[in-house]
Amino acid sequence: MTSRRVATLHVWGVPGRAVPAALVRMAADRRALRRTPGLRFAKLLGTGSGRTFTVRDADPRRWALLAVWDDAPAADAFEGGDVLRRWRRIADEQWAARLRPLAARGRWSREEPFGRPWPQRWDGPVAAVTRARLVPRKALAFWRAVPPVSADLHASPGLRFALGIGEAPIGLQGTFSVWDSAAALNSFAYDRAPHAAVVTRTAQEGWYAEELFARLALLSAAGTVGGRDPLG
Repeated sequence: MTSRRVATLHVWGVPGRAVPAALVRMAADRRALRRTPGLRFAKLLGTGSGRTFTVRDADPRRWALLAVWDDAPAADAFEGGDVLRRWRRIADEQWAARLRPLAARGRWSREEPFGRPWPQRWDGPVAAVTRARLVPRKALAFWRAVPPVSADLHASPGLRFALGIGEAPIGLQGTFSVWDSAAALNSFAYDRAPHAAVVTRTAQEGWYAEELFARLALLSAAGTVGGRDPLG
């Protein structure tokens, strides 16, 4: 059932000397992931600040894996597997989150990774995942529109953590963010003028060839990003 799905996000920081090894893992782990029982969807991701969504945002010392599982036991079994063991071997820090899909619309690589969750109430912290594939001829307009929205995002009340994510530095853009509550996320999404303006322009100008937005309950999180607990 869709309602049993859980998602996980692992974020690894690697020292400079391990960047080549991280690039190898980004390529080599795809095959291992395809063979993982209970795995519905997975993306190995580069990360960045998400402030401009151009190549200058990219952080070669931080990498991530977003995965969606049939159920919690499948996610639990993966924690002791070879993929994570190899990443831990080269990383000098890790942050991991366990999430439950609350709402989702759109597609990622022509899939609906989070399914179509039943509407449900959640009173704790929430995470948002956004992802878009840009129409190449619309990219410049998108990049020009991003900085005010990004600045407003990082100044928004209730934001606890935000990370730019993507399968490539250019053209495949996304964010992962954690908020104190659904109300705080809603306030940014619907009440803040910079974001509202970009949503309107997106619909009018057709910037995206594909887009996805998902809201997830943050069930648990542990570890550090940049030497600190990002939710602390």
